[in-house]
Amino acid sequence: MSTSSSNGLLLTSMSGRHDDMEAGSVRAEEDHSEEELEHDPDDPFDIDNTKNASVETLRRWRQAAFVLNASRRFRYTLDLNKEEAYDSRRRMIRAHAQVIRAALLFKLAGERQLGFGPSSTPPTSTGDFEVELEKLVSMTRNQNVSVLQQYGGVKGLTEKLKSNLEQGVDDDPAELIKRKNAYGSNTYPRKKGKSIFMFLWEAWQDLTLIILIIAAVTSLALGIKTEGLEEGWYDGGSIAFAVLLVIVVTAGSDYRQSLQFQDLNEEKRNIQLEVMRGGRTVKISIYDIVVGDVVPLRIGDQVPADGVLISGHSLAIDESSMTGESKIVHKDQKAPFLMSGCKVADGVGSMLVTGVGINTEWGLLMASISEDTGEETPLQVRLNGLATFVGIVGLSVALCVLVALLVRYFTGNTHDPDGTTQFIRGNTSAGDIIDDCVKIFTIAVTIVVVAVPEGLPLAVTLTLAYSMRKMMADKALVRRLSACETMGSATTICSDKTGTLTLNQMTVVEAYAGGKRMELPDNSSGMPSELLSLICEGVAQNTTGNVFVPKDGGDVEISGSPTEKAILSWAYQLGMKFDTIRSESAIIHAFPFNSEKKRGGVAVLRGDSEVVIHWKGAAEIVLACCTKYMDSNGTLQPIDGQEEFFKVAIDSMAANSLRCVAIACRKYELNKVPKDQEDLDRWVLPEDELVLLGIVGIKDPCRPGVKDAVKICTDAGVKVRMVTGDNIQTAKAIALECGILTSDAEATEPTIIEGKVFRELSEKEREVVAKKITVMGRSSPNDKLLLVQALRKNGDVVAVTGDGTNDAPALHEADIGLSMGISGTEVAKESSDIIILDDNFASVVKVVRWGRSVYANIQKFIQFQLTVNVAALVINVVAAMSSGDVPLKAVQLLWVNLIMDTLGALALATEPPTDHLMHRTPVGRREPLITNIMWRNLLVQASYQVLVLLVLNFAGFSILGLTHDNHAHAVEVKNTMIFNAFVMCQIFNEFNARKPDEMNVFRGVTKNFLFMGIVGITFILQIIIVTFLGKFASTVRLGWDLWLASIAIGFVSWPLAMLGKLIPVPKTPMSVYFKKPLRKYKASRNG
Repeated sequence: MSTSSSNGLLLTSMSGRHDDMEAGSVRAEEDHSEEELEHDPDDPFDIDNTKNASVETLRRWRQAAFVLNASRRFRYTLDLNKEEAYDSRRRMIRAHAQVIRAALLFKLAGERQLGFGPSSTPPTSTGDFEVELEKLVSMTRNQNVSVLQQYGGVKGLTEKLKSNLEQGVDDDPAELIKRKNAYGSNTYPRKKGKSIFMFLWEAWQDLTLIILIIAAVTSLALGIKTEGLEEGWYDGGSIAFAVLLVIVVTAGSDYRQSLQFQDLNEEKRNIQLEVMRGGRTVKISIYDIVVGDVVPLRIGDQVPADGVLISGHSLAIDESSMTGESKIVHKDQKAPFLMSGCKVADGVGSMLVTGVGINTEWGLLMASISEDTGEETPLQVRLNGLATFVGIVGLSVALCVLVALLVRYFTGNTHDPDGTTQFIRGNTSAGDIIDDCVKIFTIAVTIVVVAVPEGLPLAVTLTLAYSMRKMMADKALVRRLSACETMGSATTICSDKTGTLTLNQMTVVEAYAGGKRMELPDNSSGMPSELLSLICEGVAQNTTGNVFVPKDGGDVEISGSPTEKAILSWAYQLGMKFDTIRSESAIIHAFPFNSEKKRGGVAVLRGDSEVVIHWKGAAEIVLACCTKYMDSNGTLQPIDGQEEFFKVAIDSMAANSLRCVAIACRKYELNKVPKDQEDLDRWVLPEDELVLLGIVGIKDPCRPGVKDAVKICTDAGVKVRMVTGDNIQTAKAIALECGILTSDAEATEPTIIEGKVFRELSEKEREVVAKKITVMGRSSPNDKLLLVQALRKNGDVVAVTGDGTNDAPALHEADIGLSMGISGTEVAKESSDIIILDDNFASVVKVVRWGRSVYANIQKFIQFQLTVNVAALVINVVAAMSSGDVPLKAVQLLWVNLIMDTLGALALATEPPTDHLMHRTPVGRREPLITNIMWRNLLVQASYQVLVLLVLNFAGFSILGLTHDNHAHAVEVKNTMIFNAFVMCQIFNEFNARKPDEMNVFRGVTKNFLFMGIVGITFILQIIIVTFLGKFASTVRLGWDLWLASIAIGFVSWPLAMLGKLIPVPKTPMSVYFKKPLRKYKASRNG
């Protein structure tokens, strides 16, 4: 066990820029040496980022932790054997899928008979469909192309499944139910979560509680033997009941957390995707996919079910999640089968669904593994370090008390309340000796229960579970627990522009065609027919979107990405007949839009002989590929004379914050097009000698409130950087509008920089320039990755937003990866830590607020719990050493443990975030957990409690007027008063812990119903314990005067806390003073 670690108490932050914390942190003095601030390799608990931590690092801190209940303490930590178990299960399913599926179907059928209502619908009969379920499953699983050909290929299979390659299945509820009955639903039986009984069993595993139960049973047996059943059961029975109460409350709290995590996991699994239903593109849940559905596939999508490729261009699938081999598999008509759970790595296509749910290998795999919610968080690791440190101190104190009480007992210095000596050599019976020793041992063990803050690390999961549930309402879905707290340390946010800072509601507001500006962008009058025809063909074919015109004359439905929808809508208003164009010409090859090249193209075959290649993309990039343009008469002109005009037009639109997209084409000889399919797949579309057809300016307005959100970040010490693929002028205009740039004068290099300029710098130069960058335009995903790496090397804690597949490396590299819930691909979401459900930058700011709240709440709980620890330990130790008795008995200490552990965590760890959190700089990643302000508050309150209670212990008879009472009764009243005053101090101090650095500790308290409820319940239960549970809790009834005195003692902690906050604290954290001698000692040993 490591006892030389800083255990979360010592300063270990290089990135902390933290003047004023809600939980009382102060900025460390600037002149700290590097030695004091650097990472301590000898401290197993010094892990500033658990996101990509090695297995050895995670195993090391667990081995170093002082733990009484490992099953509970490590419940929400990463299963270090998870990957191995997952691979083993996957291999077994691949080898024995048929047997496993048959067993699962048998089980589901049995559950259905018993009326359990399974979560997965097993098929009943194929009904009207021509293909049997088993044959369909066998064909897909074995990837049997010959069987597919026997059905007539994809087209024949589609007809047999009563679907349509263009229209999909009918969007009719009865039709969908029929398909589910025939082929099953796209769900699988969930591994059931732990029941409340499992949590009770785990809470019972605590070593000290087991010892207490054994001691209670021994005491019960001895008590009944010596005093009879009526009187003898109290001592042992009361301890046993108190332990059971602790177990039940602990298990109940843990069970509630597990249900919250289950709900969040369900949200993560419920992917939304687009399918073709009745000719229109509709968005549905992955659970609603049925056999026969036609699903469009784009780069970054997850394959939602097993299926067969209908058509595709450069379609590449990452099958590593199913095969375990990290290689990309290209899909075409020779290899048309697609496996559920795989990811689209490149290209576009569409698939026909042939297998869903447990009829797929992915479904069988998901049904056989339980969702892993385990994951270390940096705060959790540090709190384990703190708990270990405090636990060792507590254990040492308990041993001292045990030794002191035993020595006093066997030397005849311990007396009963009536003054009788407990042990007289030769006179005291063996039964009495055992009984007395059991009581002494019970007190020592109970001190360990109170002293070892077993619930401290678990308070992190409690506050995270609470925060994650509340963050869902703020449109943020947390995928990785650690991100929730790391966000509180974020010093910079690298944000996308489109959809995050802007609304992602795009419309074409300006257009150039025929070599001139169109007066009305959606009016085609005056445009030559040849030019209009080429624009409409280019827009209709070179798109992943769709235009659905209802036959009943309803509103036109346009789907696709926001940019695609804007251009399709513009072309439709110009007179584009989407379905007609797509039926009259065919795409023979496609180059899907690429964020590196900023453009996408298609080769279209008109009739039998004419090939036209259409390109669309970033205006200045496409313009650079053009040698001609089509004028207002429909004739081709050299672009040389007009190139400057087009460049000025692009700059003008970009300065008005418009996204500029150019449309161009070129004719191509059919005999030059590769004939062989493999050659065609490798064919690089010509992108030179293009003819410019038009340029459109697309308006995407800033989100309302984004300027305020940026200002909140700036005031909170978080630098907002915009990283966009758009034109540098468009980026500058939006940055000024959002408040990221404050003035034109600021918009100079390197504050505003192009991606290609940044990537051409050396690594050292990038690190220097990265600090100064505010806006990066025309950036590629790799530029974003380079920026994140440079910022992290500078000590920044980086949050980065991303929505594309190519953003995955940057999302993974960043301290916090934020993917977009609406526009983000599944690959981006899986690489991210938090999904922003509404794609809104304001929601990102709310995540920062919640991250800071997690840290602040944990510090409030630490301050409260350690105050109780210190006070309880000192009182019992001093009393034990001096008088041989302890005023706080075993049952009373267990009640105090319940107040400070489970109930205290519920009350303080679930405080909602306040605006005060955003008026300070970020929390340093190695900021000391116990700050100077917390030390001051803790010592003031603990000293007061110890002083008052020791005075009551040693001078209580005279102060309480008990000198003339019966001695035994007077001792009971005095001890009850000490216990009551101690609990009142904790109830009142709970309010002080809410606001460690504010005078007004009551601000917002009435809005926190949970806090008020817990304080109220604690107070009521204390009245019941003192008044009605006398023998059980070793208390006697107190008069109203002593109750008022107890409340007054507790009340004094409020004004005392206010006076304490006037005491100045040094800027240098106390931890530095501990660390210096420790470092010197280690250095001398190593030397």
